[in-house]
Amino acid sequence: MAKFTREDILRIAQEDNVRFIRLQFTDLLGTIKNVEIPVDQLPKALDNKMMFDGSSIEGFVRIEESDMYLYPDLDTWVIFPWTPEKGKVARLICDVYQPGKPGEEPKPFLGDPRGILKRVLKEAEALGFTAFNIGPEPEFFLFKNDESGEPTLELNDKGGYFDLAPTDLGENCRRDIVLELEDMGFEIEASHHEVAPGQHEIDFKYADAVTTCDNIQTFKLVVKTIARKHGLHATFMPKPLFGVNGSGMHCNMSLFRGKENAFFDESTESQLSGTAMQFLAGILKHADSFTAITNPIVNSYKRLVPGYEAPVYVAWSMRNRSPLVRIPSSRGLSTRIEVRSPDPAANPYLAMAAMLAAGLDGIKRKLTPPAATDRNIYVMSKEERDEEGIRDLPSTLKEAVDNFLKNDVLVEAIGEHAVEHFVEAKEIEWDMFRTQVHPWERDQYMQTY
Repeated sequence: MAKFTREDILRIAQEDNVRFIRLQFTDLLGTIKNVEIPVDQLPKALDNKMMFDGSSIEGFVRIEESDMYLYPDLDTWVIFPWTPEKGKVARLICDVYQPGKPGEEPKPFLGDPRGILKRVLKEAEALGFTAFNIGPEPEFFLFKNDESGEPTLELNDKGGYFDLAPTDLGENCRRDIVLELEDMGFEIEASHHEVAPGQHEIDFKYADAVTTCDNIQTFKLVVKTIARKHGLHATFMPKPLFGVNGSGMHCNMSLFRGKENAFFDESTESQLSGTAMQFLAGILKHADSFTAITNPIVNSYKRLVPGYEAPVYVAWSMRNRSPLVRIPSSRGLSTRIEVRSPDPAANPYLAMAAMLAAGLDGIKRKLTPPAATDRNIYVMSKEERDEEGIRDLPSTLKEAVDNFLKNDVLVEAIGEHAVEHFVEAKEIEWDMFRTQVHPWERDQYMQTY
């Protein structure tokens, strides 16, 4: 059942003195974009008549086909609690549409990440699944800003896992973030300091895939906004510092049929259903291809290295946390598969679409996963890993993109338009990194050669 009607939103905007509305969407690289309109344009926006220039957005369209429509999702209406009483700002997340031919209605834009996820969800519906639920665990770092408000590399604390103040100086900032999120309707399940100094995690309740991705984007916006009020810079960069843990975004996933969790079967020894095992097999089969989407920047691969608790090896377990996939111990409605490789730099809509497509391929083809790996993979030799068929995840963005392009299942799921523009952007990014001379090289070689 819808949370808001058109009339509800117009009434709330008037009663709460909303002056501006951000019509928000996400570009192909995961960056939040918005068209801000004054409140008197709200009826036009709610009638799906608001247009913008798509040629100026990363990965969208060429200049000769630039007209785009924004179709607001009414259920995403929220008033930002930190905006001033005299001129409150509200937000609506939008789907992106393209004009049709003369006389035709606009149609969903094939390069809209939110639309791509919805398209893959329809495949799940065709297989009898009514919901794809996801519980994300995004991590971030807090750095101090300098006098001019620019971020430094100075951390704001020296805390560790689950530390409290005074060691965890980010506690007050984190608490304010939680309060703002709760004001916006988030159900916060946990908030704590992470392993590395300056690193934090706030977990919110799982939801259906589209809502979860909307929440991730809203979460990032709130974290950055409130951190700045505390004189801090929040970053979701996967590995901002050498020698400490990077930031991941573990994703807990389950498929439902009506009110029943399709991953649960109390008659099996593990209480995992055949569907769960097939989905798991699909995830493992396609992992080194969807990594380009779930770990989409050069820096992502500085996190995916042994020694810092990040998954490097394609395996699964119900016990230890060194493999790519862990099966948490909860059963019944809470039965889920935790994929540990994604990081918070990922475009959440594309990442969830890619992982869902991988899992659905396992279900369609009735794939069987390899045996669970219950040893600590980090201490296994290369020969031992090869014996057990444990593959490595890609070690560079270039390798990941090459793998992705060879994977017909994922390329078809993401779609030709988005694949072309995404890969082009990633190839440029890799080339810029590859040809740059880095400080490490000067430190190593300037005097030696």
